[in-house]
Amino acid sequence: MHQDTLAGLARRLAAREFSSVELTRALLDRAQSLGKTLNAYITLDEERSLAQAAAADARIARGEASPLTGIPIAHKDLFCADGWRTTCGSKMLANWISPYDAHVISRFNDIGAVLLGKANMDEFAMGSSNENSHFGPVRNPWEVSRVPGGSSGGSAAIVAARLAPAATGTDTGGSIRQPAAFTGVSGLRPTYGRVSRYGMVAFASSLDQGGPLARTAEDLALMLNVMAGFDPRDSTSVDRPAEDFSARLNAPLEGLRIGLPKEYFSAALSQDVATAILAAIEAYKKLGATVVEVSLPNQHLCVPAYYVLAPAEASSNLARYDGVRYGHRASEYSDLLDMYKKSRAEGLGAEVKRRILVGTYVLSHGYYDAYYLQAQKVRRLIANDFKAAFAQCDVIMGPVAPSVAFPLGSKTTDPVQMYLEDLYTISVNLAGLPGMSIPCGFGAAGMPVGLQIIGPWFEEARMLNVAHRFQQVTDWHSKVPPGVDA
Repeated sequence: MHQDTLAGLARRLAAREFSSVELTRALLDRAQSLGKTLNAYITLDEERSLAQAAAADARIARGEASPLTGIPIAHKDLFCADGWRTTCGSKMLANWISPYDAHVISRFNDIGAVLLGKANMDEFAMGSSNENSHFGPVRNPWEVSRVPGGSSGGSAAIVAARLAPAATGTDTGGSIRQPAAFTGVSGLRPTYGRVSRYGMVAFASSLDQGGPLARTAEDLALMLNVMAGFDPRDSTSVDRPAEDFSARLNAPLEGLRIGLPKEYFSAALSQDVATAILAAIEAYKKLGATVVEVSLPNQHLCVPAYYVLAPAEASSNLARYDGVRYGHRASEYSDLLDMYKKSRAEGLGAEVKRRILVGTYVLSHGYYDAYYLQAQKVRRLIANDFKAAFAQCDVIMGPVAPSVAFPLGSKTTDPVQMYLEDLYTISVNLAGLPGMSIPCGFGAAGMPVGLQIIGPWFEEARMLNVAHRFQQVTDWHSKVPPGVDA
């Protein structure tokens, strides 16, 4: 069962080949074995998961099922789930039990999906390698000495290792697409506002967006059908008519215009990744697509702009973790100010503290205009670059990351080198665009390479069609990490 895709499992459940309880039990057993080796889960609750599975089986028996009823889904551990521990990978929230459901969780509950477990992640979603979690690093199923990418590394590793057919993640600067690329799975960051952020613990509110990770574009479409939708509780949620993201999957690609930004193919891109990307482009040409060169002239400014804006928003959002209302509180302190200081010093990790310090600095008197305001202007220039590029093409393609997954610990002492791993993903978040990663080959050391597909605002259905057609003529998405099926 664990070898099947989300769509395949949905069909088999509908045909009564097995029950949701049997499927959930099998995946929980895998989570207890392989999941521990990879450190992919933070929390499992067998009793709750199996109870949801039994309720789903009853729903299926009554003929009230939707496509994902009874399917076990893993959720990144920053989506609040009523009665579940929600940690954000931090000591600050290590024992916090959520009293309510995030909008995304409630959407899955409404259709009878099973919450299989909460996935490990970089603390408060800050990181590109999943080495910043209070609960230890997640390991890449393709090679356990390498990172799975971050911050949704737990979600990506779970899907790659067949511990669950799909998982949720969040993408603030590439945190769905980069882990998907590093682990050989498919991942989609929707247009900003497409998926509600209610109940999704905030890192940088103007950049955060929830999205799915799964093995195929078809599976991503099924997930997005559940996740997307207007939520009046989220002021940034976009009110649009409901859309079936599966409806156009098989549309032909004749006439598709693929934009290749010349700035993506620079000295920063490793040759093995470039080779896999260009081979994928050739496959698209055989499907009827044409290629045009486009330019994103402000691409080189995306990393510095992001690492002003995101820390600034993080500094504000994380001020709530003060040891007073909830979260970690220091055991010994002399007065209120001392309690604040010690609770935050003990409860927050090094990378989170680093970004809070940077964010507080750029928002401080005398520096706001010089840094934060200028970064906002650059953000607008980057969005305008994409708008101009999409006048010449239908989708933009390129690499997700400059290299394949790197060894654990190799970049933890150099934050700047770690930040540069987001070179090709950050601009999408700054512009609020949808972006996705699909497997397209292998690079150095036999590690997966991801092809990034970027579309105009709210064109997820077209992007999924483009990805699905590629997966119909290639098998990169079906490759399994060594030892996973043993």
